[in-house]
Amino acid sequence: MKRTILTSVFLGFGFFAILTMASFSAEPEIGKAAPDFTLPDSFGKNHSLTDYAGKIVILEWLNHGCPFVKKHYDSGNMQKLQKMAKENGVVWFSVISSAPGKQGYSTPEQANETAKDKNALPSAILLDPEGTVGKQYGAKTTPHLYIINRGGLLAYKGGIDDIRSTDVNDIAKAKNYVLFALEELLSGKDVSVKTSQPYGCSVKYKD
Repeated sequence: MKRTILTSVFLGFGFFAILTMASFSAEPEIGKAAPDFTLPDSFGKNHSLTDYAGKIVILEWLNHGCPFVKKHYDSGNMQKLQKMAKENGVVWFSVISSAPGKQGYSTPEQANETAKDKNALPSAILLDPEGTVGKQYGAKTTPHLYIINRGGLLAYKGGIDDIRSTDVNDIAKAKNYVLFALEELLSGKDVSVKTSQPYGCSVKYKD
């Protein structure tokens, strides 16, 4: 009887693990077409990836309640990247996949107010409270960044840089993967570092 109960428990956990892994099993591969999506922004306008064919697109998973995100926004580091992107015609989407009631969730009004307070410069803030697009891309942390080239292919995915900390002083010492990848793409070069380990807070998906 005990063995039967234990077997059922382990099978239950195994099934849960399979379901959890399955939600990220189709995350996009480097060099392959980035999955299309349609999401509303914080002003109510819908954006589809296909609307931006021929442009470089950056996706940044965002949660302003996360200390790792605060590091890059309070220092102005993320805004500098956004400014560079804007000046070069690059589309930058900040994506909020936090579910209602969880850290980082924002109503459209809250998202706009925070962006203004932080002097953030994304092309738009996309709202993904169901977590559909976040799971489609395999976004695991905030921040977690993806760069899509002009051909619609995924050119980079991973962390913003190579120092996993919340210390603002580490920014100057870090290798900024997103900056280097963007510079290479704008110069017509292939991205030299295509993947890195993302770091930050876990994306607060809907249960």
